[in-house]
Amino acid sequence: MPLSFRQVGPCFAAEVSGIDIGKPLTAEEIAGIHEGMNTYAVLVFQAQFIDDAQQLAFSRSLGNLEEAIGTGLRAAHEYRLPTTFADVSNLDKDNKPFARDDRRRLFSIGNRLWHSDSSFKVVPAKYSLLHARSVTSKGGNTEFADMRAAYDALEEETKAECEDLICEHSQMYSRQLLGFADFTEEERTRMAPVRQRLVRTHPVTGRKSLYLSSHAGNISGWPVPEARAFLRDLTEAATQREFVYIHKWRVGDLVMWDNRQTMHRARPFPVHEPRDMRRTTLVGEAPTAAQAGLSHVA
Repeated sequence: MPLSFRQVGPCFAAEVSGIDIGKPLTAEEIAGIHEGMNTYAVLVFQAQFIDDAQQLAFSRSLGNLEEAIGTGLRAAHEYRLPTTFADVSNLDKDNKPFARDDRRRLFSIGNRLWHSDSSFKVVPAKYSLLHARSVTSKGGNTEFADMRAAYDALEEETKAECEDLICEHSQMYSRQLLGFADFTEEERTRMAPVRQRLVRTHPVTGRKSLYLSSHAGNISGWPVPEARAFLRDLTEAATQREFVYIHKWRVGDLVMWDNRQTMHRARPFPVHEPRDMRRTTLVGEAPTAAQAGLSHVA
């Protein structure tokens, strides 16, 4: 059965059939997946009951892995998974759900804001691949927004205003939106802001998209209140229903998305139910902007 795609989102996102990602991919399958990502930006692979080694092999066949080091508040001795995975679960190293007031859990609530993975890194992420090992009885959906369609819908005057803007991204910006400001000096240094272009052009399709994220807290050369109001307005426009696909997770689902072309956010789920989600991430090609003249996070 050849690789095929069925669109499931309003203007993007597709379910993939005709492939077993637990087996080595052919060159044709690899090329087909990249082509599907260029077109749909989000791909859903259902009923893929794979283990860590198979997820890593599938991910590496598509590009170079980004190491998940220093992106959360788990100390090294608290890691549940190797750093080839971003642990997007609510579980501690003993596979027990975090307590409601656990600092690590409170930090992870920032994932409920619209964002792009690793936009707070100098070289931001390309693809993210999230596999569901266990899901909760309700909630926990992931919503995706098509930043290409959002850019296309902007008025020409707004497109022109956005074209050359540089934003500053930090996990501290996103967490402060939720009232989480309890950072150590080491964390403040590690999470220092980086610069990213607000408008990105896809290297293959040439299509432009907005590069938005809750991690974006300033626009270079703008007063902070004006920058944040402008970014908030853009985010509201970009996450309207006609640009959003909602994925309802089932065990075995693997969802893959292009962080250069989409934003996403997690939705709430029961606090005390285990939710085991494991993400592999492919590193991007290069910085989107030169790193100089950064402001400090308040």
